[in-house]
Amino acid sequence: MSPIEPFTLFVIVILVLAVALILMGVKTVPQGSEYTVERFGKYTKTLRPGLNLIVPVFDRIGAKLNMMEQVMDVPSQQVITRDNAMVTVDGVVFFQILDSVKAAYEVRQLEFAILNLVMTNVRTVMGSMDLDELLSQRDRINLQLLKVVDEATMPWGVKITRIEIKDISPPVELVDAMARQMKAEREKRALVLEAEGLRQSQILKAEGEKQSTILEAEGRREAAFRDAEAREREAEAEAKATTLVSQAIGSGNVQAINYFVAQKYVGALQAIATANNQKLVLLPLEATNVIGAIAGIAEIARDAFGGPAPDGSGGGGGRPGPQRPAPTSVPVTGPWAGNP
Repeated sequence: MSPIEPFTLFVIVILVLAVALILMGVKTVPQGSEYTVERFGKYTKTLRPGLNLIVPVFDRIGAKLNMMEQVMDVPSQQVITRDNAMVTVDGVVFFQILDSVKAAYEVRQLEFAILNLVMTNVRTVMGSMDLDELLSQRDRINLQLLKVVDEATMPWGVKITRIEIKDISPPVELVDAMARQMKAEREKRALVLEAEGLRQSQILKAEGEKQSTILEAEGRREAAFRDAEAREREAEAEAKATTLVSQAIGSGNVQAINYFVAQKYVGALQAIATANNQKLVLLPLEATNVIGAIAGIAEIARDAFGGPAPDGSGGGGGRPGPQRPAPTSVPVTGPWAGNP
């Protein structure tokens, strides 16, 4: 076997070096990434996704950057609120590199810088709020953090797309106090609603009593009006009867007086008899006068209907006066019968 000639060996070496240089000068960049190129330590250009060529030996890859949107967890930290309540807070931040040159040469350890910037601003923003605001206004906290951090990372060629607070954990004793406060608030609302219902029911009851009183008053007014009308008619009848009696007296009929007096007398006796009070009535109470009045009524009836008189004479003649019945003797028995 013949040895390799020096010239052939040199050609082979040259070919190997050429292939190595070509391979060193060809760079493939994956999608979603960008590479920076440095020549003698100075930035010269940026390699985009795909096949790229650089000058071997003179150029080298400076930084390989991910241009896609990335997510990074914010570790838990304790924050003291404005009302001196200590809470434990963690979150998550979404960011995207827009300028690979600034991200590579304007800041060192980009992710570490973004993380510390977010944590410090979380303490600043949340420390300026009360605990109640902290628990109820997460959207406001997220917007304030996003605005502040995005402005701070703009010189780094980074866009902060979203910052979210994941969890806010107050101490256990504070949670118990908040539970008692919530219970007290609910009991207070229940008492207020109960009082409002009682007030409304009393108002409705008063309105009903008012309407009832009005209707009752209207009923009494109507009844009084009708009673007054009845009394008026009764008075008119009484006046008419009195007028008729007066006309009868004026025409010489004395029996009309007896009829009028007897009617009043009997009415008075009826009132005495139907009274609720205890009473002792001694009769005959001038019974002869009552009998005489009744006899007068009989005379008026005979005169009106033309009937015969008790003595056999025809009616319609003169107008005799009332006759008193003869007193009758009642036999007396007992031990005092012999005494006149």
